[in-house]
Amino acid sequence: MNAPTQLTIMHVLFSRGFAGSERSTLESCNQQCKHHQVILVVRKGHRKNAASIVDSLDKRVKLIEVSHIWFTRWQVKKLIQHYQPNVVHCHLRKATRVVGKIRPNAATVSTLHISANGKCFNKMDGLICNARWQVEALTGHYAGLIHKAHNSLTPHRKLTKAQIRSLRHELNLDDNTYLIGAVGRFHPSKAWDTLIQAFMQLPQSYKQQCRLVFFGNGKLEQELKNLAKGEAHIQFAGFKNNIKDYYQCFDLLVCPSRFEPLPRVMLEAMDAGTPVIASDEGGCKELIEEYGGFMFPVDNIEALASQLQYCIDTKPAKNNLDLSAHYIENANQAIINFYQLAIQHNTKQSD
Repeated sequence: MNAPTQLTIMHVLFSRGFAGSERSTLESCNQQCKHHQVILVVRKGHRKNAASIVDSLDKRVKLIEVSHIWFTRWQVKKLIQHYQPNVVHCHLRKATRVVGKIRPNAATVSTLHISANGKCFNKMDGLICNARWQVEALTGHYAGLIHKAHNSLTPHRKLTKAQIRSLRHELNLDDNTYLIGAVGRFHPSKAWDTLIQAFMQLPQSYKQQCRLVFFGNGKLEQELKNLAKGEAHIQFAGFKNNIKDYYQCFDLLVCPSRFEPLPRVMLEAMDAGTPVIASDEGGCKELIEEYGGFMFPVDNIEALASQLQYCIDTKPAKNNLDLSAHYIENANQAIINFYQLAIQHNTKQSD
């Protein structure tokens, strides 16, 4: 089937809150609506911790809420029949499962924000992988089209020295304090406990030079605060809507994850020029190998402490990396090209 130049694209997302998967979906919708008709289908009750994908959604995107409990498949099927999208793009497992059972005439695509954790992914015409390990995991197990994407990144505005100083002062930091940032949900997969224990192993003379600041929230917040209790050089700043500003305040970002498809926080920190320490897990390893940084074996507290000590000692300079392959306009055009390919290979429709 020949693919039209202007597409009708329906994104389906049934998660809550506004974390990495939601931010990626938002960027796709907001970029694609500049040249295509875009519909975003979300669940009712999509807000979590006062945050939602809809808060920053472009007005040109058609937003539709459906019940995720009652007759979800029937509602989505009706929407597909009404809007006749060329492509239905699913995000995460529940949306993929619902659309997979509908088997619409449209080309179907799903992004592996995590992994192909269900048979429903095999029903998609195409899968979008953000990391090399995801592509490798599909080899021999999936017969459809595969696109190795560059996780999208919107370059952030550069702050003035005065703006950076103001943000640091909000954290009660002077200009000479070495700021180590940790950004993300307080979830076991993020291994923040490993980072706290590694930091607490540092000699007092090193800790006095720096501050480890956590940005985020989640179910482990109190547990992590208890673990860090009594350590004056660790603080919790909460969730920040303007986290991209704070990256430019960091002297170092640490991403110690036990599981990470391809960490957006690392890309955003690299966009700010901030040096990065990361575990050798999944997408963390891929980004360090591609763009440089410091790496340690996952959950190895002593190795992480050694890397922290080295960075506090040497104070690595800010970077100026070429991340243009990840820029939203370039990454999105590659996805549009993949949509066109999926439409052409879609055997459920005929010319």
